[in-house]
Amino acid sequence: MNKVILLSGSPRPDGNTFQVLHESLKIIESQGVEAELISLAGKKIQSCIACGKCAELKKCVLNDGVNEIIEKIRNAQGFIVGSPVYYGTARGDLMSLLQRVGKVSGATDHFLSWKVGGPIAVARRGGQTSSIQEMLMFYLMNDMIIPGSTYWNIAFGRTPGEVLEDEEGIQTIRRFAENVAQLIKKIYPEPVS
Repeated sequence: MNKVILLSGSPRPDGNTFQVLHESLKIIESQGVEAELISLAGKKIQSCIACGKCAELKKCVLNDGVNEIIEKIRNAQGFIVGSPVYYGTARGDLMSLLQRVGKVSGATDHFLSWKVGGPIAVARRGGQTSSIQEMLMFYLMNDMIIPGSTYWNIAFGRTPGEVLEDEEGIQTIRRFAENVAQLIKKIYPEPVS
């Protein structure tokens, strides 16, 4: 069965970013595509050390859980990442993870190529569009496919759960999740039994 990995870059296990991605997961599953939500909460993600060992080892030399996430992404057809906005940018450890995933993909079998997905940014007040642009570089540099929606994939909320009150933001992200699922089904049709 086709699958989408959703990655929450929030340090809060049930914060607004996680909740937005959970909404996306529900939409994806309602379209008949499997989905798994992974949280970076509690994880200590390191930055790439530019050692180049991934080409030889076929995985990252750093042992902080990123290789397990890489394997899940490798075996999925879609990948959506969500980040809270910190000082106008996506969270640092999330970007470190994306850089390492991209480095391993590029140094090995280019497993990110043709995966469907895109970024989502969540903030109290502002910085979502710059965060989306920052995360988009990962998708574009790795030959991935990014479907659109009715607006940018941004949502507003401060306290946990408040983001679900942003009707336009949630509707935009739900449509994006639906488009991810529908595009995956068109690119990777399931065999008829």
